[in-house]
Amino acid sequence: MKEIEKIKVVNFVETLPSVTIIKAKQSTAKARMFFLGLILCGSVTGLAIAAENAPFFVVASDLPPTKLKQITPLKSLNVSIINPKFFVVASDLSPTKLKQITPVKTPNVSIINPKRANFKQEIVSDDSKYLADWVVDSKDNQHIPFMIIDKKAARVFVFNAEGRLIGSTPALLGLALGDHAIPGIGKMSLANIKPEQRTTPAGRFVANLGRNLSGKEVLWVDYTGAISLHRVVTSSPKERRLQRLESTNPLERRISYGCINVSVKFYDRVVSPTFTGTKGVVYVLPDTRLVQEVFGSYDVDAPSL
Repeated sequence: MKEIEKIKVVNFVETLPSVTIIKAKQSTAKARMFFLGLILCGSVTGLAIAAENAPFFVVASDLPPTKLKQITPLKSLNVSIINPKFFVVASDLSPTKLKQITPVKTPNVSIINPKRANFKQEIVSDDSKYLADWVVDSKDNQHIPFMIIDKKAARVFVFNAEGRLIGSTPALLGLALGDHAIPGIGKMSLANIKPEQRTTPAGRFVANLGRNLSGKEVLWVDYTGAISLHRVVTSSPKERRLQRLESTNPLERRISYGCINVSVKFYDRVVSPTFTGTKGVVYVLPDTRLVQEVFGSYDVDAPSL
């Protein structure tokens, strides 16, 4: 078992935000007691692993693997993902060799099932469900309300901090397909924005209620880019915005300069109350890019390796 000696041992026990790094040299019985104590006192979330009598360490975390690898104590290690949702084992060995070592191959692991968003009876796209489940499971919303804007479906979903759906509605979005805004568009006059530049950018945004230049309340999604979610604008009858909101064809709901328009009723009953007194997170799904590429997300239903 010389290979076990190659496994790096962390010489400290340190709790970082959302991650607990634990040196595991105790016997199985002692390790179980140690982890049980951490669970009871709330130090470990998402995982408890009772280590065999071997000098390797585990990381218990509710962060996705991509973020785990960015944490300083893990940057210099070859991190082998044993279960992408719940724990990693760090080692100099390749993942194939690592899984052949008995204490790693058959650890006594207690896993909490992945958390999911509650869409109630709502019918949603695969991308919306995938992302909402990831947000809840990873706690990426940081315990504040969040919203998912599904551009392909031209629909908005609003959730409370725990991931329970508060409401959903059709929405009007940027005329042009695309996931990026041109530099400086927030300072341009509407008349100077070309049709192909009228995109609703994809990404994760921290949103707050505020006022626009007319003094009306809006939810600022990207203040610098002048992107907000607001009550439907009906000042141009030829755009038929109210009729477009009623259309069953998502493509007909691509009409704005980039902002997200929802019905007055939905804004007043769902958006404004949900984000009053608190910031929120808005996730705008992409038109053309991969969801995982935009958000660094993972599939909560992915099988263990």
